Formats: sequence, structure tokens, C-alpha cells
Amino acid sequence: MLSRIMGLETEYGCLVNQERPNDSPERIAYRIKETIFKKKKLGLIDLHHRAHDEPPGNGGFLLNGGRIYIDMGHLEYASPECLSLTDLLAYDRAGDRILQEAVEALGLGERVSIIKNNVDHETGATFGSHENYLVARDFPFSYDGLGQLIPFLVTRQIFTGAGRVGAHLVPDGWVALGERALPQIDFQISQRADHIVNDFYQWVQFNRAIINTRDEPLADPNRYRRIHLLLGDSNMLEYATALKLGTTSVMLSLIEEGAVPDDLALADAVLDLRRISRDPERRWIVTLQNGKRISAVELQSLLQQEAERTLSGKDDQTDWIISEWGKTLEALAIDPERLVGKIDWISKRWLLESFREAEGVDWQDPWMASLDLEYHNLNRSRGLAVALEEEGKALRRTTDDAVDLAVECPPRNTRASARGELIRSLLERQTPYVINWSSFYIEGKKPFSMEDPFKTYRTETEAHFLG
Repeated sequence: MLSRIMGLETEYGCLVNQERPNDSPERIAYRIKETIFKKKKLGLIDLHHRAHDEPPGNGGFLLNGGRIYIDMGHLEYASPECLSLTDLLAYDRAGDRILQEAVEALGLGERVSIIKNNVDHETGATFGSHENYLVARDFPFSYDGLGQLIPFLVTRQIFTGAGRVGAHLVPDGWVALGERALPQIDFQISQRADHIVNDFYQWVQFNRAIINTRDEPLADPNRYRRIHLLLGDSNMLEYATALKLGTTSVMLSLIEEGAVPDDLALADAVLDLRRISRDPERRWIVTLQNGKRISAVELQSLLQQEAERTLSGKDDQTDWIISEWGKTLEALAIDPERLVGKIDWISKRWLLESFREAEGVDWQDPWMASLDLEYHNLNRSRGLAVALEEEGKALRRTTDDAVDLAVECPPRNTRASARGELIRSLLERQTPYVINWSSFYIEGKKPFSMEDPFKTYRTETEAHFLG
């Protein structure tokens, strides 16, 4: 685990509670972005075209080494490269804080809500929480190699799902195998499951796959490859985020060790992904290619036990992940409510069920969909997940001080360190620049490459910039 660089990319919804002229969500997103860079000076706006849909000024890199930009009208935050789960949690929360504090700096706290979820209940649209894991170039990137991750990813939603009221309705004419056989349900455990239509695919939009196969390492292409996952939900609870990223990294280590148990391939991964999410009885049965039917808990347990045999003792972080993985699966099998405050879908369902019973409303009441959104509200006075934390019901892995630090300071053990300090220097000097994940260009200087994410480059950057 200590040799795995990880990162998160999170798209946020924008809910305008009291819309006024020029107050569309897209316009608000633009104003928030401008406030972050031009008023609060937390980073540098891009001065160049990054892609055909990213003109100059669309976003920029931050003092913490991460990035904020606008993607198809949504605000998106990409964390800096992190080597530990503790760091990644702090930088994930830092993105939330940067956006919420920009809303408040604009005086929009009462009218605008930033929602960290993955579905628009009105339009049926989805937006993502993408995970990135760095592996060596010789990682077995094939159906026989990386394909071993698919059964884990399909079934991990039993502890990584964020939960949602209702289900996505497929438009007429959209042919999806088994779609009509899936039950409509009042509450399902994953927000993204209904929107994944393939197991492997290269491109993101309109053909979202369990594993995205685009080869874009953002590092030395001869040494590294980046695994990019699209199927995950945005988690509000730190424990769920840590378990999601941690167990997935452990699974990659099992693949690297050649230790993944045989005969776990699924007969239809996409269909099982949706069936698990919508199973009203929470039995979560999947069908293997060999015809055997087992539960998601059983499949996850086989993987957790193999991780315990193969990887225990590697380092404290790996041991914590394997231990908590096992405890979580045990609770899911015996009494899922033991995981309130740890797992998002369980915590959300517990909160909404309590409200539904108290108010005497059914799941189809618009009030329930509204409260679903409020679970993901970043506003501390409204967010239901935030309220769980403030009441001491949610387990924390970070501290407020660590998140404060992560807003303006980069991780010190990856190349994000040099990027963040470079940005701090450029803010003071007003020198023309081009900044990318693996390189930067400053007027009057030779281009500088940072293709090894494990290096801090701070000494080299100082010499290059000041020399």
C-alpha cells in the first residue's frame, strides 16, 4: 500500500434553492470557480487550451497540488497524488471545503447547495466519482489480468454504495440485457450501478464501463499505467471512502502477486451490478461463469481471506484495511445497522427510514428524494451526513486541522509537493506559465518534466525556477 499512488476525481451537483436571473447551476459553477482562483487565490487558472472542451480559464491547479475545473457544466475536483489513505481522505475533504467556502464567500450559502452525489433525480442524469490507481507498466492489463478485478468491483458496492431513493428509468428504445427483468425499488444501495453499461471500454461518456481502459498514465508511459475506475459512488463518510480505496488497492496487489482465487469470474457482470443494487431482500446473489450462485458477501469474504493470507504484515495501512474489510463483511452478514456512521447507504437508509416512519410518508413522496440530496449537502447546517459526524455517530479518519492544512498545502511525499510550491511561487511572481500533471513550462525557462509521481522534485524545481 505504501507504494501505491491513488487519487480521486469528484463531480459535484449544484442545487439553486431560490433561483434568480443569471442563477443557473452552470453560471453558479462558473462564479464559484472564479472565486476560488481570483478572489481566494487558492491556485492558478490555466492560461492554455487543455483539450477541445477545456479552453483557457476553464479551471486550474491548486496550492494543494490538485485541480478544480468545469466539466460539462459541473464543478469537478481532482485530488493531488497521494501515497496514504489518510492523506487521500484529507485531500478529498479539502476539495469539499474549498467549494463550500467559495459558496459562502459569494454570499450564496442560503440559496445554493453543493451536492456531492452522483444522480440528478429530476433529469435522471449521472455524474461521476472516478478513482485512479497507479500500477507498473507490466501490470497484466487484460481480461485474464485486470479482469480479475471485475467480480470484486461488482460486489464491493455492498460497502461502498452511497444509496439512493428510487431507481433510474431507462428511456424507451435503450436495449439493455435483462433491464426489464430488474425490479423497480424504493431504495437501492448504489447510485452509479444503473448507469454502467459495459465491463471494459475506452471512452467515458455514454458508454460507462466498470473499468475504463484508456491508456493515459499522466506519468512516464514506459514505467507506469493508471487504472481509471468509473463505477464508484461519491462517499460522504470517511470510513466508506477509506474502505473503497483501500480494498481496491489491496485487490490490485493480489493481482500483482498472482494470488486472486480462481473461478470467480461472473457470467454477466453488468447485470449483476444492477441486480445487487436493486435487490430488495439484500441477498445480493451473483452467478459465476461456472454456473455457481453465491452471495456478494461470500465472494468478498473469499477475497478478503486471500488478502489476509498473502498480504498481512506488509505495513500497518494494509493490515488495517484487511482487518476492517473483514469486520465490515461480518456486520453485513449479521446486522448491517452496526455500520451506521461507517457505510453511506446503510446510514442514509437508517436516517430516511426513521424520518419516513415519524412523518407517515411513503418512499415515493418527493420529500424522500429531497432528503436523499440533503444527505450529500456540503453545507454544515443542512447536510445529513455532516450531522452524523457532528453528533459523534460517524467514524472519522482525519481531523479538521488536517483538512485545513490540505486546503493550501500539497502532500510532501509525491510530485504534488513540487507542483503546489511552484504554484505558490507563481502566484507571487505573475509569470506566464503552463502547468500539467507531469510537466510545467515557465516563460524564459526550459520545459521541466515530472514523470515520476513518487519523486517530490522540490529541489529540482527550486533550482529550475530560480536558476
